Amino acid sequence: MKRVIKRLLLLVVFINVFACQSQKESPIQRIDKEAIKTEVIGKDVQLVDVRTPGEYNAGHIDDAVNFDLSDRTTFMKQIETLDKDQPVYLYCLVGSRSGYAAKILRSKGFTQIFDYSGGYNDWIKN
Repeated sequence: MKRVIKRLLLLVVFINVFACQSQKESPIQRIDKEAIKTEVIGKDVQLVDVRTPGEYNAGHIDDAVNFDLSDRTTFMKQIETLDKDQPVYLYCLVGSRSGYAAKILRSKGFTQIFDYSGGYNDWIKN
């Protein structure tokens, strides 16, 4: 009987540890057009367009830098130039690639990642 109680107690502790870890705030936050307008435009921030160079050259937001996510090797080198302790704003065309890029940045230790979920298509919409 004592053995069963010990195992149950251990299970409860194990579940509580993992439950607490999952409640930590994620460094990735999804943002919208209004946030880009108020927090990014005209400000000195790390704004990264993860689309291809062709897409970027056809139009981009403010002073965004182009780190092409489809060129994984170069992308990984380029993100090393960013300050991990400062906010990084990401966008792509509609939000898929920037979401993936945000996960990469999180895995590399970035602490404040903002993913513009609407992407460039939302940006150019009236």
